[in-house]
Amino acid sequence: MRTERRREALVCGGAAGLAAGGYALAAGLRGRWPTGVGDLSVPYHAHLWDLLHGQAAGDLLFNWNSGYGAPFLPDFFAYLMNPFSWPTALLPRDQGPLAVFLVALATIGLATALMAHLLGRLHPGPHWLRAIAAVGYGLCAWVLDVGGTAPMWLWGLVSLPLLGLVGDWCLHERRWVAGSLCVALVWAGNLYTAALATLIAGLLFAVRTFATPRPFRHRVRATGRAVTLTTTGVLLASPVLFVAVRAARGAQPESPVQPVGPGGLGGHLARLLPTAQGGQQLPDVAIGVLGLLLVCGLAFNRRVRIRERAVWCAALVLVVLTFVWTPTVLVWHGLAIPAGGPYRAAFVLSGLLVLAGWVSLAHRPDWLALLGGSAVTAVVAVLAASRHAVPASTWVLLGVGGVVLLAALLVLDRRHTDRRANVLATWVLGGAVLGNAVWSGYAALGATPADTASPAAVRAGYAAVREAADWPDGRSDPGPHAFGANDPLLLNGQGGGYFSASLPTVTALLLHDLGAGWTAGGRQTTSVTDPVGRALFAVRAHLDDGPPPDGFTPVRAAAPPLVTVLPPGARPDTSSVWSRQESLLGSQVYDTPLPVPAGGPAPTLHGSSGWSVPGGGEGTVFTAGCTPGGTAYFHGVWYRGTVSGLGTSYRSDGEQPTTAVAIHRLGTVPADGVVRVTLRSDVVSQVPARPIGCLRAGALEAAVARLTATGATRVEAGGHTVAAALPAGSTGTALLSVPATEGWTCAVDGRPATVPTPVLGMIGVPLGGGASRLTCAFRPPGLTEGLTVTSGTAAVLALVAVFARLSRRRTRIPRRDRRLAVQGPDGA
Repeated sequence: MRTERRREALVCGGAAGLAAGGYALAAGLRGRWPTGVGDLSVPYHAHLWDLLHGQAAGDLLFNWNSGYGAPFLPDFFAYLMNPFSWPTALLPRDQGPLAVFLVALATIGLATALMAHLLGRLHPGPHWLRAIAAVGYGLCAWVLDVGGTAPMWLWGLVSLPLLGLVGDWCLHERRWVAGSLCVALVWAGNLYTAALATLIAGLLFAVRTFATPRPFRHRVRATGRAVTLTTTGVLLASPVLFVAVRAARGAQPESPVQPVGPGGLGGHLARLLPTAQGGQQLPDVAIGVLGLLLVCGLAFNRRVRIRERAVWCAALVLVVLTFVWTPTVLVWHGLAIPAGGPYRAAFVLSGLLVLAGWVSLAHRPDWLALLGGSAVTAVVAVLAASRHAVPASTWVLLGVGGVVLLAALLVLDRRHTDRRANVLATWVLGGAVLGNAVWSGYAALGATPADTASPAAVRAGYAAVREAADWPDGRSDPGPHAFGANDPLLLNGQGGGYFSASLPTVTALLLHDLGAGWTAGGRQTTSVTDPVGRALFAVRAHLDDGPPPDGFTPVRAAAPPLVTVLPPGARPDTSSVWSRQESLLGSQVYDTPLPVPAGGPAPTLHGSSGWSVPGGGEGTVFTAGCTPGGTAYFHGVWYRGTVSGLGTSYRSDGEQPTTAVAIHRLGTVPADGVVRVTLRSDVVSQVPARPIGCLRAGALEAAVARLTATGATRVEAGGHTVAAALPAGSTGTALLSVPATEGWTCAVDGRPATVPTPVLGMIGVPLGGGASRLTCAFRPPGLTEGLTVTSGTAAVLALVAVFARLSRRRTRIPRRDRRLAVQGPDGA
């Protein structure tokens, strides 16, 4: 038994080493990190580093860095619950790409090892062939194209074989408690991929239940164990489930995405071929030439029982069809297609293909199975090439690699009793599979351009932001200069930029209404770019675009404290972005004239909804009268074209509803007070009714001085709390420059805490007849309910474990009796 366990550990470890080593070799040959890690994974891991080292302003519950204050627990659950992410805190902070790469290697290795073990439980077969087959799963095209850049999705690669092993325990009616804990680990690690893996694990359980003749009573018992075990595990992960669901309800919706790619049958078939992935939005499911040959030959393998073949082929066809039919693609993603990748579920199909291929390989495919697999593979390749561009490397791998693999498989069949021949064939198969994976990885890593921000620039930006840090008296905002999608996390500042699937709608709309830009339909926000907006969010330092080598210039400006006081009776004005800013500022600082068409194609005014500006030809000219000496700004929001005025010209790439453009500075209002703006539109575009705002000279400085005098005299910020000392007897509304997301409660002068009253999306707290102290705290919605359910489930699980332990003790034969049974009554 011990020898068998040692051999199994060696096989699984070998599979893990082959997969992780192949991925590392591909990246090393390409000479760069997987594309995209700098946009999402690196900033979140940098924030995790700050949290674990006590250098973050927030905690697990709240993120003071991004979106000018946003809930963090849903994002922690979504992006950082891969257990391999946490040891990255042992590396230096500026080694973010290396940290994410190591997380990917460890996760790929564990997933491959678990798959190798699951293959052995599925059907016995040569040990090292299991390791080779498992590499096709660990380095499938989904990993190379999608999963390798995102450790949170990559945890799904571990989830599928782990749940498959749990299903195996159910079939053998053992380890109910351990299986429940494994399900909880899967669902806590990443809720999104856990749901996908659970569906396929359930299908695998059904295939194994019906592919082999079993007594009906056994099927019922095994199914009951599986259902109860899965339910218990999911309930144990209730904090993740409850918090994620509540966050999803309040999150900014994604832009509509067409889930089915335009490639048709040829495009989908091409995704089964090595190195043919990339380009169109289609599922990346290739598992290598060996896996493809085995799957295609399964139906022809006479050594697999007809019933088993039929069940496996039916399961494969069923799952494949769900990836080409729009309604079922929507179901895979919970009826909400992710904007960044409509086929993130593709790894489950790759896993099912590997499992089916192993069924054929474990039964030693004969010449008919190999011939049939080769013929089907050739048909797939020809159909794919006739309707889809297939690179030359694919034909090399199919041609040369296919011949080598077929020869080795034929040797395994014809010379299976010859140990030397088997060893040689296994080495050939291993080398071919590893070479296929490395080549595919090399091609995938070079399919798109690398991240643009240099490590030196990121280090310089981090140093500049930290040098100007003044939290919580004021914010040090990395924007508007952009290093990536999550600069405040990357640089440990306090800005408005944030990219998250859980970004609250309140945050997105607040920033949008105050003139900040957004992309991805509001799932990614940017910092405010105008001085009034910065004053509203207490931004006292930021990075502006600048000259090389770093590309930015640190800028400082006066700003009021984080907590200000609006006078009693103030009524917000939402007629324009300028009036909204003035309402929160408590002062009128802009001239906001209605522009007058003064040349070019005539625009059309649609009341308060704005102007329609014709596209093409010469530009449409607007003029507006402002106070001389002020500063003119333009806010086109969804405008697409070129904006010119007061010596400034810039490109506006707005597109409703996906891309909103921030307020842009034009220049100083001339002595005649006339602001002339020319719009050269690409297509018919919309601009607001009052797109021009002129900030009067000295008006903002006076407003900031007033807010500083009447605002908080001292601000204290904890991980998810804010406390402010106000001038004695303050009346009106205390305004926190934080989005009013669900979960905040505030108390005045020690009175009972209540839910704050939002003011245009910011946290507002009525002060009543007079107040001197304000305290606010945040608790993630759903956390209390989730912890309650988990506590109850854990208690039940503990009782079951104790009962099972006692039952085993009662049925266990005493040691003395066991010894007598072995030795015999006479002791011989």
